[in-house]
Amino acid sequence: MPQHRPAEPDIQRYYTEVFAEADRLHCSPQGRLEARRTRDLLARLLPPPPAAVLDVGGGTGAYAGWLAEAGHRVHLVDLVPAHVAAASAAYPDLTATVGDARDLPLPDDSVDATLLLGPLYHLPGRADRVTALREAARLTRPGGPVVAAVISRNAALIGLTAQGRVDEHSRPLLHRAYRTGVNDPETGFTTAYFHRPEEVVDEFTAAGLPAPAVYGVEGPLWPLLNVLDTAPDDRLFADAVACAEAFERDLAVLGASSHLLAVAPAGPTGG
Repeated sequence: MPQHRPAEPDIQRYYTEVFAEADRLHCSPQGRLEARRTRDLLARLLPPPPAAVLDVGGGTGAYAGWLAEAGHRVHLVDLVPAHVAAASAAYPDLTATVGDARDLPLPDDSVDATLLLGPLYHLPGRADRVTALREAARLTRPGGPVVAAVISRNAALIGLTAQGRVDEHSRPLLHRAYRTGVNDPETGFTTAYFHRPEEVVDEFTAAGLPAPAVYGVEGPLWPLLNVLDTAPDDRLFADAVACAEAFERDLAVLGASSHLLAVAPAGPTGG
């Protein structure tokens, strides 16, 4: 298998020393909206249980654990050893190992579906992102879905502006990320690439996959939820979910979501 350069050290440091990934989808209204909508989409896009699902970049198991509890046979892979340990401890029904999305020691056509719900936005180089997608296609049985999440090119500037956190220092960094897609860790987030919807399509096809269906995850109302401290049972939260569902495939609105989800079937030879 091809050899790749080591992962960016600031990604490892960020998730080990700075940011608690296990809390991300629970501690804010925006995170809860992302979790709700991602699960709704996965329930539609994945084969029914019991399917063999590979969750690459699965963090501490937020989605892998939910899928295992639903009856899927789930294996989680993550770059951060602490994430793998946390997932293994929290969800005994899944298996988990440390690994790199670009080079996975698993056989061809070995799973029914592959998730990449984090790796593509932590690989700033297009060639590495295409390699990760090609690996996912290789591992997925013909016709099985390859599902990948990316962060929208617009998300950082929209989200931080809504929270009143843009200042003279961060504004040029955010505008540069909006122009280039490459995030500067000085913004407070780690090494990342932010996608336009058409870039996701380009990277899937470059990896030998069909052009994917692209969904907006949070829809256009997500910036309001944190600002208004919206509770899960508030009407605004339900309305934000309904709005996201209504606009999820609308090309004119896709980029307003914080995250995009793309899905395409693996080919007869793994892409």
